[in-house]
Amino acid sequence: MDNRLLINLIPGKTFIDKLSGTTKVRTFFIIILLFIASWDIRVIAPLAILSMLFLISIKPNWKLMALFFGIMLFSNVFNFALLWLIKPNYGLTMCGSSTIIYQINSFYIITTEMLWYFLVRLLKMMGTFIISLVFILSITPSEMAAGLNSIKVPYKICTIVSIALRYIPDITRDYQNIRISMQTRGMELDAKKSKLTTRLKQTVLILVPLIITSFERVGNIANAMDLRGYGKQKTRTYYSEHEETKNDKKAKVFYLALGLFLIGYIVIARIMYPGPFEVWYPWL
Repeated sequence: MDNRLLINLIPGKTFIDKLSGTTKVRTFFIIILLFIASWDIRVIAPLAILSMLFLISIKPNWKLMALFFGIMLFSNVFNFALLWLIKPNYGLTMCGSSTIIYQINSFYIITTEMLWYFLVRLLKMMGTFIISLVFILSITPSEMAAGLNSIKVPYKICTIVSIALRYIPDITRDYQNIRISMQTRGMELDAKKSKLTTRLKQTVLILVPLIITSFERVGNIANAMDLRGYGKQKTRTYYSEHEETKNDKKAKVFYLALGLFLIGYIVIARIMYPGPFEVWYPWL
């Protein structure tokens, strides 16, 4: 799909797209918790590869994905560089040893442990970023609301999330229409022909009325829902949430196995036998 960077209002046709909102939300949260809990490359690397396979399976717009990946890599490398400038021997703190590869002066050194920490952290950030993309690109606002409600999030909060996500495409579309209209009236907004300050000023002039109008729309929706008795009951159902299919049952086995692994990992690696250092280092 060419518009996969926008919020999907209609489910796609791939295996992941056709899963229920409950399955998507639970799988996403379990994988994210695994990424957060672990600094062990033996856990992070397989999860990152699995997340990449998920992303490939939903067939996104790879040109736009390349832009996102470029921004993510640049921000992480820049962050690593700043960390190294402030604390070049940070690998000693995280891995427990310090093997100098190259010494610039008495303070700035390059160690094997620092490079290992950078690798593990990059895989951790990359995997988290990829699985987040998969989740965003494969779920609709209604499915997200149903999935959040399935993990006991109050349905009023789920509805707020759903409405907010539904308005993002509307604001984007209205912004593009207004921008094109202003350009046809002679206002230059081309990056090659106008200054950055001019473009920023015009963007603000477009966005502020749009945001105010969106608040008015949300107020109208809230009044309509209130008139229809929304929020009077303790629970509600979702039209987008279908019965478990065979694929949902297969995915359920997968995320339950991941959940059991997550619990076991936390109990063993974090509670019963915690390591002396944060990052698992094979040569320690």
